Amino acid sequence: MPARSIQVGEVWKLEATGETYLVTKLYNEALATFAVLRKTGAEEEPVLRVRLGDSGGAQILPGFTPTQDFENL
Repeated sequence: MPARSIQVGEVWKLEATGETYLVTKLYNEALATFAVLRKTGAEEEPVLRVRLGDSGGAQILPGFTPTQDFENL
């Protein structure tokens, strides 16, 4: 289930590879919101910049799944 809103510090898993990424920054640019993601355990690698999507009023990271159950937080 997608999170209501994505927060800095959350860890998300890339569906294609199973690698986990930490959300380090969120920012707005024009009419879109972006997340900056850093691969966990590989701080020297380049960061990913992902445009957030919307699913029924909830923010989502396309291609990623949350690693925690956010509904119970």
